[in-house]
Amino acid sequence: MSKLTKKQKVLAENLDTEKTYSVSEAMEIFKSVKSDKFEESVDISIRLGVDPNKSDQNVRGAVTLPNSLGKQVSVAVFADGDQADAAKEAGAEYIGMDDLAEKFTKEEISVDVVVSASSAMRVVGKLGQILGPKGLMPNPKTGTVTDDVATAVNNAKAGQVRFRTDKNGIIHGSIGKLSFDNEKIISNATALISELTKLKPASAKGVFIGNIALSSTMGPGVKVSSSEFI
Repeated sequence: MSKLTKKQKVLAENLDTEKTYSVSEAMEIFKSVKSDKFEESVDISIRLGVDPNKSDQNVRGAVTLPNSLGKQVSVAVFADGDQADAAKEAGAEYIGMDDLAEKFTKEEISVDVVVSASSAMRVVGKLGQILGPKGLMPNPKTGTVTDDVATAVNNAKAGQVRFRTDKNGIIHGSIGKLSFDNEKIISNATALISELTKLKPASAKGVFIGNIALSSTMGPGVKVSSSEFI
């Protein structure tokens, strides 16, 4: 039988997978096994009361978190003319049309968010197989297809989180860094859950916000009480 690592020993002593913890308790668990090499993120997973096999119950959207994400966000914008100038003024790292599409095709650049002016979707539409699997394909529902590209860039830089239900009806997203105090984590999670509640499909019945779990980049998943967010 192999010996437990130091991290495994700490988790064995402090984590009960059947227990529901408070946010402060979860954060203490994450910090007890955190990496010393980089600053870890804190992620949230929320099970929604939807049937993901029904197209009208897929939940998708975006929300700008009140306390950002604690990281630099790189943005690429497909636009030209005045909209390209507005994107540059807002701080987008990459701006262009066919030339920008070529950079993505050749995998010359890597970004966190892709924004497109409405008129540029004729170019972006050809990149579906490249941007789609990376979760970068612009979409009007997340505010990343818009004629106000400056606002879209500003939202992305401010910590906008884009989300959609996976095949199990679960929403995943980052809500900050492990260095955040508990209040900031709770505030960001509350903002996300509030936005999800607004998007509840009319055909979804019963409890909409189900089990909630937090996790850190290198840490375990920890069930937390929804009462802190709702």
